[in-house]
Amino acid sequence: MLNVPVYNESGEQIGSEQIEEAQLGGQVNAALLKQALVMYQANRRQGHAVQKTRGEVAGSTIKLYRQKGTGRARAGNARTPVRRGGGLAFAKKVREFRQSMPKRMRRLARNQAVLAKIQSQDALIVDQLSFEAPKTSRFAAMLQAVHGDRGCLVATKGGDPMLYKSGRNIPRTDVLDVAELNAYGVLARRKLIFTREAFEAFRQNLSAKG
Repeated sequence: MLNVPVYNESGEQIGSEQIEEAQLGGQVNAALLKQALVMYQANRRQGHAVQKTRGEVAGSTIKLYRQKGTGRARAGNARTPVRRGGGLAFAKKVREFRQSMPKRMRRLARNQAVLAKIQSQDALIVDQLSFEAPKTSRFAAMLQAVHGDRGCLVATKGGDPMLYKSGRNIPRTDVLDVAELNAYGVLARRKLIFTREAFEAFRQNLSAKG
C-alpha cells in the first residue's frame, strides 16, 4: 500500500491517502515508459518541411559550358546542388512520424508514471483547492507552499476552468483534467499534484478497470 500525502493550501500536511501499488502496475517498467515517451514525442512532430531536389528546380538541363578548354572547373547544369539556386542533394520531404500503442499499454504507462512519482515522493494531494474566480497570485503561492513552483502538473476533476485560468500563465505548470493524464504529461514535470476530487476519481477509475 502506498501513501500519498495530503496538504492544505498553506503547505501544511493534514493527512494522507492510500492507493494499492498493484493497481498502478506493481513496479515501474522503464522500457514501457520509454516506449510511451518516444511515441508521444514522435506524435508531436509535424514533418511538413518540404525542399526541392535538382529535378524539381525550374531551369534548363543544358550544360553551362563545354567540358574542356575553358580553363575553368567543369560544370553541369544550373540546377546542380553545388550551385546557388540549385536543388538540394538530400531534400526534406513530407514525413509521417506518428507511432501508436495499444490502449491498455498507454493506460499502463500512465499508471506506472504515477507510480514512479509516488515512489519518488513527488506526488501529493492538495485539499479543498477551489477558486471562485481566476487568481494567479493565489495559485502561485499554493505551488510555492507545496514546493511545486519548479515545475508541476496539477490534475483536476472535470477540467476546472477557474484553476486552469489561474495556472495557465505560470511557467512550467500544466493544469489538466485527471481523465486526460498520460505518461508524457506526468513525467515531463517535476511534481504531480492532485486535487482531492481528482485523486478520488483517479482511484475509482483504477478500481473500475481492475
